[in-house]
Amino acid sequence: MHLARFPRVRLFPAPTPLHRLDNLTRALGGPEIWIKRDDCTVVATGGNKVRKLEWLIGEAKAKGATHIVTQGAVQSNHVRQTAAVARICGMTCTALLEHRVETNDRDYLASGNVLLDKLFDCRIEYRPSGLDMNAEAEKKGEELRAAGEAAYVIPGGGSNTVGALGYVSCAQELMQQADEMGIAFDRLVTATGSAGTHAGLVVGLEGCNANVPILGIGVRLPKDRQEANVYKLACATADYVGLKTPIRREAVVANCDYVGQGYGIPTEGMAEAVRMLAREEGILLDPVYSGKAMAGMIDLIRKGEIGKKERVVFLHTGGAVGLFGYTGFFDKAA
Repeated sequence: MHLARFPRVRLFPAPTPLHRLDNLTRALGGPEIWIKRDDCTVVATGGNKVRKLEWLIGEAKAKGATHIVTQGAVQSNHVRQTAAVARICGMTCTALLEHRVETNDRDYLASGNVLLDKLFDCRIEYRPSGLDMNAEAEKKGEELRAAGEAAYVIPGGGSNTVGALGYVSCAQELMQQADEMGIAFDRLVTATGSAGTHAGLVVGLEGCNANVPILGIGVRLPKDRQEANVYKLACATADYVGLKTPIRREAVVANCDYVGQGYGIPTEGMAEAVRMLAREEGILLDPVYSGKAMAGMIDLIRKGEIGKKERVVFLHTGGAVGLFGYTGFFDKAA
């Protein structure tokens, strides 16, 4: 896969760190746990969307866009990173924030990612829960174009074939690091939500014949819908990059048992995982994605579904800024 054929803007120093979590491994009695630190992509406190934005903004610039439109939940990590990258590139950003979590909590509505969105001078519009938010973003883009703006619309999570290139590239980067370090991984674990990260990783690992299975821990949808979304995007991305080998359906696996009551609604397992990583490794997870993904991985280790003799790498997708939107929950759960 020759990714240099696609327009790209470089936004962070690569590769992101890959290191072993000795204390967590010891606390759980195995397996050997490693972490790929995509919380260290620098821009706006980092996170996985920066990788996607390298390609999305690359295409936007190639098309002459000056105004970026995107969407997400109120505490969207994606919106925060998109707003920051837009400013770096001299672009305006409009974000539609969905009230996906029903709450009047001031921290959730005004702190964390929302505070940073405003500092980046993002133009925020709110939408009620339940709308087709990508369709809403497209409508906003059309409205701006009708007013003479050169608008480029990025879907929620940056999850389309262009954005997924960020994680095709990440899979290649991870395998190069593993090869240079002489490490063979038995499994990759990550959060799976809007599907772009998961799909890109599938295409990247399948494309280099890595033979490393990916387990996505779902944060929103039930298993059948999540796997269908990831597989559809993986196939489209594979076609986009010209991968000759079809994506195997069995390469897409999601465990959606750790969503809890819904997207963005905290769970006790998430709280335990956030505290454990903070206290064992000095690493901050977020309450919506990486926290629930780590909670799932920890539980699967305890149940023996992830073997004690495996070598597992956890992809940290960032988002610790979101913790400030959940201070009330962590105060009560302390």
